Amino acid sequence: MENSFNQLTPLFIMVSGLRKVGLGVIGLGVFGQNHVRVYAEHPFGELVAVCDIKEDLMRTTAERYGVKGYMDYREMLRDPRVEAVSVVTPDFLHRDPVIEAAEAGKHILCEKPLATTVEDAEEMVRAAEKAGVTLMVDFHNRWNPPFALTKEAADAGELGDPVHAYIRLSDTIYVPTKMLSWASRSSVLWFLGSHTTDLARWILNSEAERVYATAGMRVLKGMGIETPDFYQYVIQFKNGAVATMENSWILPETLPTIVDFKAEFVFTDGCVYVDPIQHGAFKKFTKDGWSYPDIIVGPVSIHGRYIGFAKESISHFVDCIAQDKEPFVTGRDGLEVTRILCAVMESVEKGRVVNLT
Repeated sequence: MENSFNQLTPLFIMVSGLRKVGLGVIGLGVFGQNHVRVYAEHPFGELVAVCDIKEDLMRTTAERYGVKGYMDYREMLRDPRVEAVSVVTPDFLHRDPVIEAAEAGKHILCEKPLATTVEDAEEMVRAAEKAGVTLMVDFHNRWNPPFALTKEAADAGELGDPVHAYIRLSDTIYVPTKMLSWASRSSVLWFLGSHTTDLARWILNSEAERVYATAGMRVLKGMGIETPDFYQYVIQFKNGAVATMENSWILPETLPTIVDFKAEFVFTDGCVYVDPIQHGAFKKFTKDGWSYPDIIVGPVSIHGRYIGFAKESISHFVDCIAQDKEPFVTGRDGLEVTRILCAVMESVEKGRVVNLT
C-alpha cells in the first residue's frame, strides 16, 4: 500500500493542481533532523538544501538525502530552488535567519520560541508581513491528540467557560547537562514554557493580562550551568481564566521518560485531565529496566514511515505553502507567547506581579 501511494503521488499532485515546494533546513541538530526527514518524505515537498555550521554534520546529512549542503544560511537563502525554510537553531538564535529568510522571500517555519525578546519577535513578525511570506511557529503540541480534543470540546461549548488550568511540563536533568550544549544561554522557560504557555493561551482562548512568577537556581548553577532549575508562574487572562504553570530541568534521570507532562483544565460545566506521557499504551520492560517509549510525539518510524504529532505540525507547514493557506499557528502567536514569557522573567527579577499591556 505504501509503495502504491508513493507511485500515485505525482499523479495526485498533477490532478489536484498542487506543486512541490522546495524546502531547506537551517540547523541540523536532533530536532533539525526531524524537519529534514519530514520534508524529504512529504508528497508536496522537495528537500533541496540543508545547512549547519558543523561541517561534518552538514555533509553527512546532505549526502544521506542527496541534497545541497551549506555552512552559511545566507548562501542557502540565495538558492532559487529554496522556497521555504525551517529555522531549527538554538532558542536564542532565531532572529537573524528568520528576518533574512523573510527578506529573501522565503516562507518560514521557526522552531519555538519565536524569539527570546519581545523586540526581536516583533521585528521578525514585521519582516515576514512586509515581505508577504508565511511565518509559522512550531508549537506542535497543538497537534497533540489530548490537547487538540480538549480545544475541540471547549470550542464546541461542551465544557462551558474556562475557569482555571494547571500545566506541568518538565525534563530530567539529562536535557540541560547532556543533550543541550547551550543550556546556559537559554532556560527551561524558553525550552518548555513556550509549549505550555501556548497551550494555555490557545485552550483558554484569551490573551494574558498579568503574571506572577518565581524561579530557583541551586542545582544547575552548582554544576556550572547558569540557568534556573525551575519556573513556577501564574497567568491571569483577560477572560478571567487563570493558569498555573510549572517547568523544571532537574528531575532525576531515573524517570522512565525524559519528559514529565501533566495538565488539568477546569471549566464552568466540566473539566479535562490530560496525562500525555504515561498514557499506558506502551510500556517496555527489559532485564535492565522499564520505560515508556515514545509512540505519540515522534516523529517515530512505523513500517518505514514517520508518524507522530511533532511530524504533523511540520507537515502542516508544507501543506499550507503548497495550498497557499494561512497556517494553524502564526508568527503573531509566537510573539504573544514571547511577550508572556518575558513578563514571567520580569516578575522573577522584580518579585512582583507584572501587567501586560
